[in-house]
Amino acid sequence: MPVDRNQVETFLYHEARLMDAHRYDDWLSLWALEDATYWIPANADDIDPLHTVSVIYDRRRQLRNRIQRLKDTLWLKEHTPRLMRLVSNVQVEAETADEITVGSNFILTELRRHNQHIWAGSTTHKLIPDGSGFRIEYKKVVLLNNVVLLNNNEPLPNMLFLI
Repeated sequence: MPVDRNQVETFLYHEARLMDAHRYDDWLSLWALEDATYWIPANADDIDPLHTVSVIYDRRRQLRNRIQRLKDTLWLKEHTPRLMRLVSNVQVEAETADEITVGSNFILTELRRHNQHIWAGSTTHKLIPDGSGFRIEYKKVVLLNNVVLLNNNEPLPNMLFLI
């Protein structure tokens, strides 16, 4: 039976709201328990994360540690960035009985200390059907400007949030 596209979109919108609201534990609860990967490539879209630098390449344990650091950072608690993201162009790219691959685009606006940054890119989710919902098994975020930053020797601004 084909996946319900509306259900997939609702899941992605819910994930976006959790990230924008810094509801880290709730966001982490969306992930598969074991073999999960959260990856943001640097310098190219399809590099090998095991042999090159990535902005983020977290497996489940590192993802938990990242969430704990975000929750424990005193500076962040006092100056939490305001976030708003738009998720669009959601497409179910592949599906089997065990996994659904979904592509989407996003624009994320971050306001921190009176400075506004715009982040844009594409996301690939691999979702595992779980009862009436899904669990995230894999998430790859390709920032639109990941190559431009390298070519201009510009450092990537600190991301004190989840993309």
